[in-house]
Amino acid sequence: MGISTTNPATGETVREFDALTESEVEEKVARAAAAAADHARTSFADRAQILHRAADILDADSESLASTMTTEMGKTITAAKAEIAKCAKGLRYYADNAADMLADDIADADAVNASRAFHRFQPLGVILAVMPWNFPLWQVIRFAAPGLMAGNVGLLKHASNVPQTALYLEDLFRRAGLVDGGFQTLLISSKQVEAILTDARVAAATLTGSEGAGRSIGETAGGQLKKVVLELGGSDPFVVLPSADLEKAAKVATTARCQNNGQSCIAAKRFIVHTDVYDEFARLFVENMAAQKVGDPTDDDTDVGPLATEQGRQDVVDLVDDAVSKGASVLTGGQVPDGPGWFYPPTVIADITTDMDIYGEEVFGPVASLYRASDVDDALRIANDTDFGLGSNVWTTDSSEIEQFIDDLEAGQVFVNGMTTSYPEISFGGIKNSGHGRELAKFGIHEFCNVKTVWVA
Repeated sequence: MGISTTNPATGETVREFDALTESEVEEKVARAAAAAADHARTSFADRAQILHRAADILDADSESLASTMTTEMGKTITAAKAEIAKCAKGLRYYADNAADMLADDIADADAVNASRAFHRFQPLGVILAVMPWNFPLWQVIRFAAPGLMAGNVGLLKHASNVPQTALYLEDLFRRAGLVDGGFQTLLISSKQVEAILTDARVAAATLTGSEGAGRSIGETAGGQLKKVVLELGGSDPFVVLPSADLEKAAKVATTARCQNNGQSCIAAKRFIVHTDVYDEFARLFVENMAAQKVGDPTDDDTDVGPLATEQGRQDVVDLVDDAVSKGASVLTGGQVPDGPGWFYPPTVIADITTDMDIYGEEVFGPVASLYRASDVDDALRIANDTDFGLGSNVWTTDSSEIEQFIDDLEAGQVFVNGMTTSYPEISFGGIKNSGHGRELAKFGIHEFCNVKTVWVA
């Protein structure tokens, strides 16, 4: 896929971009290395001013930037504006809290026969960020905000279908007053990433994307003994037990599955329902999914826009068709609509068996898999029967069930009676094939720091 803006609502290519040459990449890496030395010497107060200015610029640019994001990857204009507001919040959160998060961690000096003993958090230097298209602004900001506050600098290799958003991000930090070279966008192909990651001037990398991309980056970084944070795919369970508020659960389940047109790693994808309430939940859920308005993402009242790429829609079609051919039931949706653009309707599939591809693979579109669990233990078994472990949801008012699922769900996140989402204030990340490392909160800012132990006689 070339580096271009192609409107997924129409299939029309709006702008095309040339990939950087090797010499242009070299120039940018050299600028980043020089910037890293300068930025590491700045104060927390100076860094915070930059992030606050960036947040103010985002607020001012919201209308035009939202339009660009919608044009590039098809998210609804309402969702685009909400993402921009979330990014501004994230910038301000780290601007206001990073100094405390990175204050010296005082150890017990007497216990180690010292007059002083502590841990100091220091930046690693140049961090390469390989980011996806589905949240083209937020995915980057949640790395950039803590990274820049820690004193690191960034090189961004964004997805090839959101180049204008990627270029905006570089310009954003330039306008906010960041040191020259402190945050640069690299319009490059995936094939050019390895050479950058193996460059001695690049200290570490973070990637949000597919399992395959994560393995590739992980293998390359491992060969160089470089730190990586990987946030990969998810097939998040949404468990509904008998004591749940079914109407609320079904409404939230619809939002959870259809958010961002169904293209979110932490979107609920597998809906596992206790047999005692299965029929009623299924009825409510199907009604809500069928009522979602699919259409022009620039309209304020559209619920679900197009999928971001033609291949992405075909991947969804293939998974649904495979399931149906092996006996699955489509309760709503399941048919590609006529007309231009890469639209796909909110869909609910039931009667899923382990031989169907949809059982084990992540569906990156508004398709919900519905499972009937015979009891609580069976629901937990189905929830954990996946190679992924990113987010999870459980709906119950039974305190013992809540504790059981908090302890036993194999996931990086457990949300009880609510939809999985990301907040600057709490950590984000997964286990198993969903990756490793954490973003956000204090854990995210510590990932790309040297935790230096200091002992004074």
